[in-house]
Amino acid sequence: MEYRNLTENEILGFKSRILFEDNHLLIVNKLSGEIVQGDKTGDECLAEALKAYIAQRDKKAGKVFLGVTHRLDRPVSGACIFAKTSKALERMNALFRDGEVHKFYWALCQGKPTTENALLENYLNRNEKQNKSYVCKQNSEGAKLARLRYKVLAEGLNYSLLEVELLSGRHHQIRCQLSHIGCPIKGDLKYGAPRSNRDGGICLHSRRISFIHPVKKENLEITAPILSAWGKIVCELTQNECREDNP
Repeated sequence: MEYRNLTENEILGFKSRILFEDNHLLIVNKLSGEIVQGDKTGDECLAEALKAYIAQRDKKAGKVFLGVTHRLDRPVSGACIFAKTSKALERMNALFRDGEVHKFYWALCQGKPTTENALLENYLNRNEKQNKSYVCKQNSEGAKLARLRYKVLAEGLNYSLLEVELLSGRHHQIRCQLSHIGCPIKGDLKYGAPRSNRDGGICLHSRRISFIHPVKKENLEITAPILSAWGKIVCELTQNECREDNP
């Protein structure tokens, strides 16, 4: 199996973004704009780029196994888990299916919610042509229950920083549900933000994930620093929460 040769800068970039790695798992800090798995755009996906990185780093001649356990939307950044063996992939898939992977996101939103913390439960319907989800009635055709819990970490004049615990895995659910309460994510034009971000991404970041390691059976908790420019706004809102992101 032949993989493309990465540049020195690409190799250093991937090395700096690895949050955790052992013989079973690879957890990477995904950048906004990267696609986790190949799609109709034909752009190189993160999974294939990481295979090339591993092959080059480890001088591996054969095929590199790297299984996608979950996906983050293209404009979203943060912790993304890959499996390095088929056994780890099968077990991680089971953990995700059974709700045993706990996922926390940071969302920089326009305005502020009316309550400091809340459980949001909405039925969502996905429009395939628009690649967009809408809040709908429970008895609507295709309606699926979406659940998340949020709390306000900090607030400023124009933005509020929310920590979101994802309790289900619906299409665009964080983006859709926060927009529904009048707090669209900064840069997310599709869900009501007034303007885009310069880098084309949105201010939604997979900040923290925790689960029992599928092979070692140890508690694993991973925190992903914000690498996008909007991390500066987060630091202005709260120095304590992002100090480790900007040493």
